[in-house]
Amino acid sequence: MIPSSFDYHRANSKAAALQLLSRAGGEGRLLAGGHSLLPMMKLRMAAPSQIIDISQLSELKGIAINGSAIEIGAMTTQHELIASDKLDEACPIIGEAAELIADPQVRYCGTLGGNVGNGDPGNDMPAVMQCLDAVFVAESIKGTREIPARAFYQGAYITALGEGEMITKISFSAPPKGHGYAYKKLKRKVGDYATAAAAVILEISGGAVRRASIALTNVADTPLYAKDAAARLIGTTLQPADIDAAVAAAEAIANPTPDGRGSAEYRTKMAGVMVRRALIEAASRARDAGDIEETKGERGGLFKWLRG
Repeated sequence: MIPSSFDYHRANSKAAALQLLSRAGGEGRLLAGGHSLLPMMKLRMAAPSQIIDISQLSELKGIAINGSAIEIGAMTTQHELIASDKLDEACPIIGEAAELIADPQVRYCGTLGGNVGNGDPGNDMPAVMQCLDAVFVAESIKGTREIPARAFYQGAYITALGEGEMITKISFSAPPKGHGYAYKKLKRKVGDYATAAAAVILEISGGAVRRASIALTNVADTPLYAKDAAARLIGTTLQPADIDAAVAAAEAIANPTPDGRGSAEYRTKMAGVMVRRALIEAASRARDAGDIEETKGERGGLFKWLRG
């Protein structure tokens, strides 16, 4: 299909973009990589009368790491996330998830801000950002505010962004050194949205789980932060029964819509499978905080059952 008519504006600065967005009222949409907005416009699922192109705004790009504080500009592409050695060292789950988004052509243009900002439940980065307890920095001509990723999504394509606001950067604290992480995604083919996916971050200390974070992709109208599933793991030694309990808790909050990827029952079970796989992978990567002499790739008794 052909999109409905619209006026096109190319912003030459963040300030100009915010002014254009304000003047457009509720009829303005931002164009970054375009991989979310343009298909929706072609399907007439979105019909903005004003398009504001921010794709050339280098001031919204970049990855800054200061100690444990990480800030990523909204216009940073998935390819740039993957290519950043410093980000891979500080928070490798981001690059791992980015490599599973669509295909290389899309990743060269698709941006982090676009992926987290449009409210598509099939996008991968929202769950990762919930897992990291990230904050989205939203700006308008009226000022700046911070919105927690875990409170940002309200429904399919419905977010906490107000009229005239745009996400300019994403900030979060890097997980501690030696943490375990994984993003596991089931999809029908390369480039497809997830049938189900799960993000997991684990911190191990004294042979037990000290902190855990779990989030799910594309098994509800929004990404899901699986708070109860993560809580089931705290203090445990990640025995099979512990993982079974976390998987059951994650499946309990899944509410997928049946579609070409499978029935609701199937997709719910696949969410559990992805959580299980992500937990096992994260556990295999985690280093006990009390074992500073541990050699990379070696694991203590906590994970012997994982190796079989």
